[in-house]
Amino acid sequence: MCKGLAALPATCLKSAKDMKHRLGFLLQKSDSCDYGSSQGKKEKISSSQRVSQEEVRKWADSLENLIHHDRGLAAFRAFLKSEYSEENIEFWVSCEDYKKTKSPAKLSPKARKIYDEFISVQATKEVNLDSCTREKTSHNMLEPTLSCFDEAQRKIFTLMEKDSYRRFLKSSYYLDLVSPPAAGCGPENCKRSHTHTLDCNSNIISQCA
Repeated sequence: MCKGLAALPATCLKSAKDMKHRLGFLLQKSDSCDYGSSQGKKEKISSSQRVSQEEVRKWADSLENLIHHDRGLAAFRAFLKSEYSEENIEFWVSCEDYKKTKSPAKLSPKARKIYDEFISVQATKEVNLDSCTREKTSHNMLEPTLSCFDEAQRKIFTLMEKDSYRRFLKSSYYLDLVSPPAAGCGPENCKRSHTHTLDCNSNIISQCA
């Protein structure tokens, strides 16, 4: 009959406690290492996501420059999300991805998915297309090709270019990225302020992704 821990010699109990203490210490050390590793990765990612002021200014030249840059696309997507119109950029991105399809067998299912999600009457993220373009795109679904969404994609691009893109350039999502350091500061303060601005820009962009 087992008499429990009380029946064990004191030396056994001490050894058990020592072992428990060591295991606890090793676990804490492992967690600390994992945390340090994740922090290092986060810092590395943050550093790699920094965008130069020159690059950010190019985003104001054209919508093409903006959405063909990964960080620019992320910032624009975040802005559209704040306006509840992210379906436009999501449709554009889906079309770009669709045109890169290499397997003919995948064309039809991918085309149908895009159509059902963005164009059909019951689309969950319906984009604003005129009836003529919608009808033509629907007809293209009979025999999907790499260019079956081209016209619809152009219409949505033009819509964003004339509307949401202009508002984006006036919004804090963009202005906060191109704000110069405060005027009238000394050399050291300017340098510090400029560095801080770039770091803040990096954080804003990383949050958009």
